[in-house]
Amino acid sequence: MGAQWKAKPKEAAANARGKIFGKLVKEIMIAARNGADPDMNPKLRLAVHQAKKASMPKDTLERAIKKGAGLSGEVINYERTLYEGFAPHQVPLIVECLTDNVNRTVAEIRVLFRKGQLGASGSVSWDFDHVGLIEASSDSGADPELAAIEAGAQDFVPDDEGATLFITDPTDLDAVCKALPEQGFTVNSAKLGYRPKNPVTSLTPEQMEEVEAFLEAIDGHDDVQNVYVGLAG
Repeated sequence: MGAQWKAKPKEAAANARGKIFGKLVKEIMIAARNGADPDMNPKLRLAVHQAKKASMPKDTLERAIKKGAGLSGEVINYERTLYEGFAPHQVPLIVECLTDNVNRTVAEIRVLFRKGQLGASGSVSWDFDHVGLIEASSDSGADPELAAIEAGAQDFVPDDEGATLFITDPTDLDAVCKALPEQGFTVNSAKLGYRPKNPVTSLTPEQMEEVEAFLEAIDGHDDVQNVYVGLAG
């Protein structure tokens, strides 16, 4: 029993790693539809960069690119879908999914939203900005404000763990990613996403626990790629 108990953290870590790889493979396959060469395909370049950061095996990466580009003879079509609504205590959120079966996914997402409120398209997206989100870090003590200005980012948000989130216009995401290393920053991840305009700030610790449990259940779904939450901090 002791050995089993000790193995649980390793098993949890392996499951988490597998889930990350699963999400990255889907992103790579979607991006590769526009070409299998990362040098000529900015979206694929970003997806490959994130996969390498996550230490994805080379053969897994190459297989995902071939499948997405239609070079493997295997046809798998993933569709990107968005769901909008509220977590408990009227916390707005946008859930981004990649699925090969929209009917199945919407039914399962509807069940997960029972403790919140699933809304129609546009019900909360008006309260979010569609932006580029780049997480980067610097070992040289580079100034994030100067880096944001020089690289062409719209804004930046320092992280408690030493990283910086750079906010860009969606069309500038790739250009800012390329410019940040010249300003002393290493790009850890980059994606298009949503940033809340008016995040909720007045939750009690008990209410926050309810919201976090709800969000964990949503994020744990296999088809969910990203969850954007209108919550401060």
